[in-house]
Amino acid sequence: MKKWIMCSLVGCLGKFSWGQDTTVAKEAKPVKDTTHFFLFVNGSGNVNRTNDGTTYVFNNSIRFNVRGKVLNLNTLNSWVYGENPTKKTNNDFISAVDLDVFRETRRWYYWALAAYETSYSLRIRDKVQTGGGIGLNVIRKPEGSLILTDGLLYERNVLMDVDQYGRQRYETVRNSFRVKFHVALKDRFRIEGSNFFQNSLSDGDDYIIRSNTVASLRLYKALNLTMTLVYNRTNITARENLLFTYGLAFEKKF
Repeated sequence: MKKWIMCSLVGCLGKFSWGQDTTVAKEAKPVKDTTHFFLFVNGSGNVNRTNDGTTYVFNNSIRFNVRGKVLNLNTLNSWVYGENPTKKTNNDFISAVDLDVFRETRRWYYWALAAYETSYSLRIRDKVQTGGGIGLNVIRKPEGSLILTDGLLYERNVLMDVDQYGRQRYETVRNSFRVKFHVALKDRFRIEGSNFFQNSLSDGDDYIIRSNTVASLRLYKALNLTMTLVYNRTNITARENLLFTYGLAFEKKF
């Protein structure tokens, strides 16, 4: 009888101990980190040599993105430099940071932007833009996406030359509309584009057009062959540029 009682107690304690171990194992399960980091470094150019001299343009950019369930942080630094046999044609620099809220989890989301630009080709000495608005995920799939955004930007300009109103410094508020897309084919070929139309709310002749399209072909792991087409127009200075460059890009996700 004593042996039977002892065996029963040992069995109950074993079951109780086993239940505790299972509970602890479930509680100790690590939570998966959903934050991802992306680095994209692109170096491209175009060189044309004739008897009259050499014409060239270089287009270099660095993008760093942080993507989470709630917030996306995107940074861009871009520099374009070009010369022809007689003069300098480009010395254009852009630095921008933008923040997206709920873009990964909702169809409608919010965005904010801060950007600085100086452009020899567009005759802009200094430009600062800050603002925000809303965005719409029209299509969101691994093989392709389409995003529309709209909002208001405060802008401060210092021009290299006087504009049609005789100004070199002025401020304005713009409506900023953007169409952004990307198409991917079998993780080897990708086309990405971002197109802006930014019109001043106080002057119909003061508008900005920006278009940037990049086609990438994966060569080996993080190495891509790229072709870039860029068009910019600043109507207040009556200046525009069109650039087609090709080169290599390094892309890393971690």
